[in-house]
Amino acid sequence: MPKFTHLHVHTEFSLLDGLSKIGKLVAKTKEFGQTHVAITDHGSMYGVIEFYKKSTKEEVKPIIGCEVYLAKGSRFDRTKSDALTELRRFTPRISSGIRLHRSEDVVA
Repeated sequence: MPKFTHLHVHTEFSLLDGLSKIGKLVAKTKEFGQTHVAITDHGSMYGVIEFYKKSTKEEVKPIIGCEVYLAKGSRFDRTKSDALTELRRFTPRISSGIRLHRSEDVVA
């Protein structure tokens, strides 16, 4: 069987979109014989410490990520020009001009 790694996984820390409990996620990963698993919650990294500890304990390599949205200008801009903008008003965003430290480690 070819090796497979889930790279787009939302956990209970991904509000309105995630369901997976970290402990069960890691246990199922190990049960299925997978050696790596990722966490990519929406706009938060609250679960990464628990994820890292439980993954390494079970000898599953953790891949830590975060699904973020780029704002057109500043993340503080809150215009009401259309329905889509209004919908995104409460979505965590980062400013497109932000400079990332250690950007060589960022995969986009």
